[in-house]
Amino acid sequence: MTAGVPAAVVPKRSFRREVEEMNGQKVSACFQCEKCTNGCPVTFAMDIPPHKLTRSVHLGLRDEALKSDTIWVCASCETCSTRCPNGIDIAHVMDTLRQLSRREGITPSQKNVPVFHDVFLASIKKYGRVFEPEVGVNFTLKSSGLSGLIKQAGMGMSMFAKGKLKPLPVLSPARGQVKKIFKKAGAK
Repeated sequence: MTAGVPAAVVPKRSFRREVEEMNGQKVSACFQCEKCTNGCPVTFAMDIPPHKLTRSVHLGLRDEALKSDTIWVCASCETCSTRCPNGIDIAHVMDTLRQLSRREGITPSQKNVPVFHDVFLASIKKYGRVFEPEVGVNFTLKSSGLSGLIKQAGMGMSMFAKGKLKPLPVLSPARGQVKKIFKKAGAK
């Protein structure tokens, strides 16, 4: 059996430049050392390991990058960013790719990740910090419906009883600053 000739890839610098301009990270500085991939705790669930996804961005493989499971599976733990010898904030690059994917209307491979993202940010926007009970209820309703909420109710009540969840939100003293950040981000 002979190996086939790999398909030629002609780099499309415009995609790399777009990503770099959006997040300020120099993706082109990646020299494929694989430290990001070797330190990532969720690589097992990714279709493209972080170092290869970074290379895809570098080469301008827009569809490959924006339609990958990897950008939705990434836990944003920043282990990759910490390990990068060139100081590339790879977790920030992943977030940028998620934003571009959503902006372009690409259906995410992990449907509940954007749902959680929206609910989480709505809570921060409203209270200046996360109010876990509301996030849990809203996420469960949007991802699993009323039947899912009923299934989770026992665990939620148990957490309230043990003091793990507060019944009322605690407003952040920096709530005004957080609102300004959302306003500024929304203007872009």
